[in-house]
Amino acid sequence: MAENMEEKVNRAILVGLNSPRLSQMDNATDSSMEELAALLETAGGESLGVVVQNKDCPDPATFIGDGKVDEVRDLVQATEADLVIFDNDLSPSQVRVLTERIGVQVMDRSALILDIFAQRARTREGRLQVELAQYKYLLPRLTGMWKHLTRQNASGGKSPIGTRGPGETQLESDRRHIRRKLQKLEEELAEVRRIRGVQRERRIKNEVPVVAIVGYTNAGKSTLLNHLTGAEIPANNRLFDTLDTTTRMLEITDTCTVLVSDTVGFIRKLPHHLVEAFKATLEELQYADLLLHVIDASNPEWRDQAEVVDRLIRELGAQETPRLEVFNKSDLYVGDIRPHGENIVSISAKTGEGIPELLQKIADRLDSGAKRVVLHLPYEQGGVLDTLYREAKVEQVEYAETIEVTAVLTPKLLGQLRGWVFPPLPEEKEDWER
Repeated sequence: MAENMEEKVNRAILVGLNSPRLSQMDNATDSSMEELAALLETAGGESLGVVVQNKDCPDPATFIGDGKVDEVRDLVQATEADLVIFDNDLSPSQVRVLTERIGVQVMDRSALILDIFAQRARTREGRLQVELAQYKYLLPRLTGMWKHLTRQNASGGKSPIGTRGPGETQLESDRRHIRRKLQKLEEELAEVRRIRGVQRERRIKNEVPVVAIVGYTNAGKSTLLNHLTGAEIPANNRLFDTLDTTTRMLEITDTCTVLVSDTVGFIRKLPHHLVEAFKATLEELQYADLLLHVIDASNPEWRDQAEVVDRLIRELGAQETPRLEVFNKSDLYVGDIRPHGENIVSISAKTGEGIPELLQKIADRLDSGAKRVVLHLPYEQGGVLDTLYREAKVEQVEYAETIEVTAVLTPKLLGQLRGWVFPPLPEEKEDWER
């Protein structure tokens, strides 16, 4: 009885193609196949075997060639697998042919990642973004699903009864339905972008710096945000554990407060539709004052992973944003000399090692020169207090002969209100007067 109640786990054979005709990024390698197995586990599946084909060029119909297809089919039957997942992207027609030939569902890496994102999205914004990516992925595949009917209709009208017309009609109907859904989703996400834009303008006006944490999936971004801000985001050792952006205030020094945002993890072969859909979230990188690129120092392939992140940062137009490279899990680093340099810091988000140095480097780059002062406001200037609550960090208010306000002010606000500061601030001198 207990066995029947257990959720059925997908059992899959993993397949990859290595070919000189494919780019280095698109090829299946030992590490990319290991990552595919980790993705399958994240999705709740189990790997029963791995097949890698070395071939001069991809087969247009089956991608891996007829002989290898037969080998995969035999392995599926022997292991009773119910799914085959390719590490490479497949065309819609290749998916259809392979599914027919192997006898179980065939999907590619992009479809698997989309499935994981669909499982993990929690907020309305996250769900909208995933749904948009799924529909964009599905739209070109409709043709492959209905192509056999279209082909029969084009053969001079001698197609079997029941296949003249309805297939094409259904295809067009499905396309129209999906295009309507896409338009609606894009309108909703445009509204998300608009709201983000308003919030961003308010932050800029209030001169609150923004720090965005980016990095390869499972590099430790959420653990770092938790350590810095006590955000209490679930931080598990699995891929794509965080999809929904979390933003928290962080007081770096008593006069420097910043907003820190966690972002979705990057991964090699990340579906383009997913990057496009998540631009509503990821465009924050362009407007951040500082990027913390978190790198898993314990992973032997950290250089390749860092390059994937760098490429996506460029694609998102954030390559000019100042950046610190944060080598996390440095307590597990296996090399002889830890990476070091002016824009590099080694930390362990788990143990706290290196965090003070990281905070100092953030402060060095973002401290705006704010000062803590006491203002003595006449009661007739009570409206200034509203401005202070909006644009400064008000710490204490006392009502005596005047309104005494202790607050941290930006240089701009301090310049406007310095006449009410007590004790008076010394006059600032120009460089040539010093």
